[in-house]
Amino acid sequence: MTTNVASSFRITGWHVLFAVVAFFGVVIAVDATFLVAAYRSHPGQVSVTPYEDGLAYNRDVARHRAQLALGWSATAAQAPGGVAVQVADPAGRPVRGLVLTGLLRRPATEAGEIPLTFAETAPGSYFAPARPTTGAWDLEANAKNKPFKAERRLTWP
Repeated sequence: MTTNVASSFRITGWHVLFAVVAFFGVVIAVDATFLVAAYRSHPGQVSVTPYEDGLAYNRDVARHRAQLALGWSATAAQAPGGVAVQVADPAGRPVRGLVLTGLLRRPATEAGEIPLTFAETAPGSYFAPARPTTGAWDLEANAKNKPFKAERRLTWP
């Protein structure tokens, strides 16, 4: 013989309402916690001066177009005691009389930048003294008197 024991607990509409509100309350609280943690760790601001960076970008695009019109090419290499850069025109002739400045920086960090001032050692050949530490360095060489910029990655043993 089977006897049914009547339970005094019944799920009502109030129980369902409480469960749904509690479920979404937990989801919203967890999402809000993650959102605050993400915003505090990286607010999304890449630059402090985005408008000025945009203007500089437009100048860089114009400078790049002017450099393409020149058709110059550059090679760069580490040399004993520094960095050597050679600049040639489209016909392969050396480009003389440039006033080159530059910067060596690590690819992954802004720490340890080395400013460079190049001197023309031979027609189209420029040298800047530098003693970077071992590893990879990014070279950026800019001509002050012409729209020319060269970027290369160099590795010191």
